[in-house]
This record gives sequence, C-alpha cells and structure tokens, in this order.
Amino acid sequence: MLTLGSTTKVYLARGTTDLRKGFDGLAGAVREVLAQDPASGHLFVFCGRRRHMIKVLYWDRTGFWVLAKRLARGTFAWPEADDDRPTLELRPDELSALLGGVDLRKTTWRPWWREPQGSSASQARPPIPELPFVS
Repeated sequence: MLTLGSTTKVYLARGTTDLRKGFDGLAGAVREVLAQDPASGHLFVFCGRRRHMIKVLYWDRTGFWVLAKRLARGTFAWPEADDDRPTLELRPDELSALLGGVDLRKTTWRPWWREPQGSSASQARPPIPELPFVS
C-alpha cells in the first residue's frame, strides 16, 4: 500500500518523457532533468508524448515504486511548459484531480486558508472565530 506523509511533495515533469523508461531511467531523469533527489520520498510524475499515459516514481525508504496509468480513451490535461522551469510542484489534491480528468488550467481554486506544508499545527494558523451557541 502506498501511504504518503504530510510533507510529501508532488513534482510534475514539464513537457513529455519517454515512458519506455523504467525505475533507473526515471530516477536518472529526476536527477538530470528535474535536478532533484529521486530518493527524497517525494512523488515525481511524468507524462508520455501522446498524453494518454502517466508514470509516477516514488521512493518509500525500502525501494522505488513505479506507478502507471494509461487511459483507455482521451488524454490527460498535462500542464504546458510556459517558462523554463523543468518542474511544476502540485499539492496531492491537485495530483488527484489531474489523474481524475480535471484540467488544472481551467480550474479556479477558492481563496481558502491552507496550512503551509511542513509547518507545525500551531504555527501560522489564523484564529478560529467564536461562534454564538444556539440551543
């Protein structure tokens, strides 16, 4: 079972990747192209040229996982590279939305307060307003 910690980050490789690569090839792409450590415990997500297949590389402290999803029909709405950055960092809920068919370019996120990743529960939290008790 794949269990992600609260500090696990998701890195999307911009553009396309040759998805014939396996464990070592994807780990090499993380090092060379994304300039990240593949054994960091973060998720590294890659998309193929036809955009109907995604592979995820993950290190769980005992070895690498490679997860793949190939669509029977259609394509993933893979974010385009509009600058020179090789990666795009996503929140885990954004990855779930992308894998579920949501086009992140066309979504609007509501301006909710979100706890910064990696911060403690009491740090930087806005005060909770007192609500009147109704019986």
